[in-house]
Amino acid sequence: MNEFDENAAARFINASLDKKFGHTYPDDEIINIIDMIWDWYDDNGFTDIDFDDEAEEDENAVAERITAYVKKLLAKDTESPVEADHIRAIVDAEIEYENSLDPLA
Repeated sequence: MNEFDENAAARFINASLDKKFGHTYPDDEIINIIDMIWDWYDDNGFTDIDFDDEAEEDENAVAERITAYVKKLLAKDTESPVEADHIRAIVDAEIEYENSLDPLA
């Protein structure tokens, strides 16, 4: 049974970044972005029990909206080492990690 694990997600995301860019970030930086992604989900009703999968938006459109949100937040964090050009890849990898989990877990 696979459950969401932020440490495993950070490793998964960093492996994806390493493959695409030859670059990784400290796990705490990735976990910070994971928290931002889940805040976006929560703010936009994606964590609601009665969320209607039939009305679900295109995954690419959702990823674009999440990326814009994370970029906006990270722009305020002058100490973040995360490059803006890597944020979409981080978001995509986080979504890929989520999709790899057992939905009944």
